[in-house]
Order: sequence, then C-alpha cells, then structure tokens
Amino acid sequence: MDENESLRLGQRYKILRTNDMLMEGLGKVPPQAIDLEEAVLGAILLEKPAYGKVADLIDSDDFYKENHQLIYKAIADLIDTHSPIDLLLVTYRLREKGQLELVGGASYITELTSKVNSAEHIEQHALVIKQSSIKRKLIKLSAEIYQKAYEDTVDPFDLLDETSKELNEIHKFTEAATLEPFSTILYETILDIEKAVSGEETTEVGLPTGFPNLDRVLGYWIPQDLIIIASRPGMGKSALAISMCIKQADIWDIPSAFFSLEMSKRSLVERVIAQVAELGVSRIRFRKLEPFEMEQLVHKSAKAGDYQLWLIDNCYSIQSIKTKCRRLVDECGVKLIVIDYLQIVKADQIENKRNSNREQEISYISRELKLLAKELNVPIIALSQLSRAVEARAGDKRPRLSDLRESGSLEQDADIVIFLYRPEYYGITQDEKGEDLVSGYCEAILAKNRNGEIDMALLKFIGKFTTFVNYDKDSLQEKINRQTSF
Repeated sequence: MDENESLRLGQRYKILRTNDMLMEGLGKVPPQAIDLEEAVLGAILLEKPAYGKVADLIDSDDFYKENHQLIYKAIADLIDTHSPIDLLLVTYRLREKGQLELVGGASYITELTSKVNSAEHIEQHALVIKQSSIKRKLIKLSAEIYQKAYEDTVDPFDLLDETSKELNEIHKFTEAATLEPFSTILYETILDIEKAVSGEETTEVGLPTGFPNLDRVLGYWIPQDLIIIASRPGMGKSALAISMCIKQADIWDIPSAFFSLEMSKRSLVERVIAQVAELGVSRIRFRKLEPFEMEQLVHKSAKAGDYQLWLIDNCYSIQSIKTKCRRLVDECGVKLIVIDYLQIVKADQIENKRNSNREQEISYISRELKLLAKELNVPIIALSQLSRAVEARAGDKRPRLSDLRESGSLEQDADIVIFLYRPEYYGITQDEKGEDLVSGYCEAILAKNRNGEIDMALLKFIGKFTTFVNYDKDSLQEKINRQTSF
C-alpha cells in the first residue's frame, strides 16, 4: 500500500470514527425504521405494482439494514429486466449474486411477507424510511465537515462549496416525484391564459429584454431558460448584458445579478455610471471630467443608487456560482442572472477532471447552469466567447450555430442562442445593397429559439458609453441629418 492510499484510509477512518463519536455523544442510535423497511419489502413481494408506488421515493441505500438494501436492489434488478416479482425469483436473483446467505437466507425473505397484509400504506411507510435516511445522511455529512474543518490543508472555501453541493444532493431527494394527469395541467394552463388575456389577473410570462426590437422577435426572457449570448471579443456582449440588467432595475425595478469573472465590481460600476450618466467610460475611468460633467454624473447617477442590481466578482467555479445564485434568489428575490463569461468558469467538481478536456468542462458547466435555471425558476444569461474560426472563414463573418460546437454542448443545452455581429468590427461600412451603415449598427441574430421562431433584431452600439440602444433607422437617420446640416 502506497503512502497516499494509507493517508486516504486513515482520513476515512477518522471520519467514520467521528461519526460514531457524534452518535455516542448524543446517546442515540442512528435514525431508522426497520419495521417499516420490512413492511415495504414484504408488500412489494406480495404485490409487484407496489414497487412503482415507491420507486421515486426511495432507493436501496435509503434502507438502514444492509440485508434490506440487498433485497431491494435485487427487486430493482428484476424490474429492470421486465421480470415478474415473487419470492422464488428474488431468492434466485440473490443466490445468483452470491448474496442469499448475507440477507438471512430464503427463510428470511419468506418471513418478510408475513410482516404486512397488503400494500395499502406503502407510500407512507416509504416516506418515513426516506426521512430516516435523510437524517443519517445529514449526520454523516456533519461528521465529515467536523473532521475536515480541523485539517490545516483544507481550504475553507472549498469546504463550503463541497458542503453546499452535498446538501443540494440530499435536498434533491426530499421532493417525491408526483404523477400529474395531463388534463389537470391542461386545465390550469388554459385558466392561466384566460385570466391574463381578460385582465382579471396579471401573470408573469417572463421578463422583457429592455430592447423593443429584441422583444418583438423574442418575446420575453422565460424563467428556467438558459440563454447564450455569443460573439467574438470586443463585439459588446458584456455591454449588452449590463444594459439589460440596468433596464430591468431602472424601468421595472426587477432585481438582477451580474457575475463577472473578468472585471472588478468597481469597473462594472464605472460602466453603469457611463451608461446612466451618458459620459465616456474612459473619462470616468481615468477621472478626467470637467466640472459640468461631474455635475451631470452626480445628477443622473442618483437614481442608480436604488437599483436592485447585485454585482459579483469573486465567484470563479460553477459550484460557487450556484451557491451564490441560490442565496441571491432566496434572500434578494433576484429574477435574472448573468454569467460573464462561460469559458473562464472553473469546473472543479467534474468527475475524472484529470482526464477531461476544456470542451467537456464547458459541457458540464452549461448543463449545470441549465439545471440551475430550472431549480431557481429564473432565466440565466451566459455569455460565451467564439473562437477565431469565425474570422478565418472567407466571406460572411456572421456567426453560425456550428461555431458553438467547439464549445461543448452549449447549442444543445441552451434554449436560446443569440449572436452579436457588428460589421464595422471587420471594417465593413456598407450593407449587401451598397447602402451606408450607421455607426454602431449591430445584428442580434436569434440563431436558436426552442420555443419560437428564428429571426434577427437590430441594435445600435454606442462605444463611447459602452451601451446599446434600440435601432430605429428612421429616427437615427433623422438625427444624423440634423447633425450634418450645420
């Protein structure tokens, strides 16, 4: 046995010993419901359909006694192979796996059927088994935290992330899956639509994007959606996302959170000030403002002090981002989350990380964000960098969905994919018809829309203020004419 293996075994022994000491210190045996475990197994052996009633509630490791775990697992194996369930087949399956004597022999399996008359209350019995199992898992986790917190080599922030993940895994199994008839869902949906259309009740369909052109083609940011906004560096995806958060706070007083893995909170606030006060961001950054500009800054930024906007610049791993998001939604009522940007998020919790590549890590991160959006019931906007392959392509430089395929499973996980394309980025000043393009002309290309049509919205980028505005060709042209008439 090598030194590392010896250390691992030693640490495992300490954790188990700590667990035992905690239980001994409390003067209690671990939470358990052995009589109900026997009743559940007996009911399934008597009535095969009983298994379907509890399969979503409990798993084999929820049983306290090891022999009960083995019997339940043998039943599950038979179900998976579409075999019938009875005493003889379960006994045969256990003998085949070399576990029959471990569970107490064929006589014990027969004895289980005498513990219950029917499967009438099996779901209530299974729920008590689950509750006892959760308590044991919490005790075990507490023991592990107790032990690791004393280790000098353990990073406390990593321990917090790990603890949060373990608690979340336990929490996932506290909600039993329920079977809801289609007719019930249909009725509730029609009723919801009817109330909204009649004005009887205001129903939140989603969040407006803040840009009328984008709202027309997209509709809303829908809760539980994962939205990818992708472009080459310098196209303005961060500026667009910040603009959206500002509009949520300024127009509708909707709380939002912006995670930046590149910029500091101070830099983000400078961008917010530049947009709100309509001042050059470089002049703000280098503190080169005239007195009248300073007065403009103070006056126009006053309202921003009331924005429900949370800026986070110290979360770098997907696990820490998830932990912070849960807190923001629970405590601050956040309705929109932005991650800037995907390619620099760390995937510390990915299994077999040593043998994984960055593409696999991005796939893991995007999947976790999609699951998080569903869990928190909020839309999550994740910004993504496109590779140089876009620029290497001859002719049209507009991004395509194929440009995302090198970024793991972003295309598959995303509900909406938006590409930003500004022709002037490539020195293009005229459109395909030879007409001059307005400075800052930007196409927001809706390349994927799981619940709608594929389309395009026009925006205008104002580089001086690092912001976007809605593109209205007529009003912009009128403004240009006024400026050039002097």
